[in-house]
Amino acid sequence: MERILIVDDDMDICKMLRRNLMFEGRYDVFLAHDGETAVKKVKGLKPHIVLLDIKMPGMGGIEVLKKIKKAYPEAGVIMITGTEDEELARKALSLGAYEYLVKPFSIDYLKDVIMVKIVDMLGRAFCR
Repeated sequence: MERILIVDDDMDICKMLRRNLMFEGRYDVFLAHDGETAVKKVKGLKPHIVLLDIKMPGMGGIEVLKKIKKAYPEAGVIMITGTEDEELARKALSLGAYEYLVKPFSIDYLKDVIMVKIVDMLGRAFCR
């Protein structure tokens, strides 16, 4: 099964996303509530997808994104945020994020984005 790491300091968001993603039984879903824990988990879990909040206390999402891409460049990182900021979105995408979603977003759309990225990753692995 594909592994998804959800990184958000809001416990309610983490629980909601985890519940929705685990419902279909396709994914193993793990949680981190801060940037440092997320980087450690990425190194150990090597998740296929990371759902990463941008605004977190301590190490923010952009810094976490840089560390994730350095530690495990294959991870598909989907940035999630509560505020729309085009400049921040461009920066995240230029640093290797796969997608940038503004809360609230459709869970069905998120599931589609995850599936497209996983299919892309599997296709690349198959072609090697």
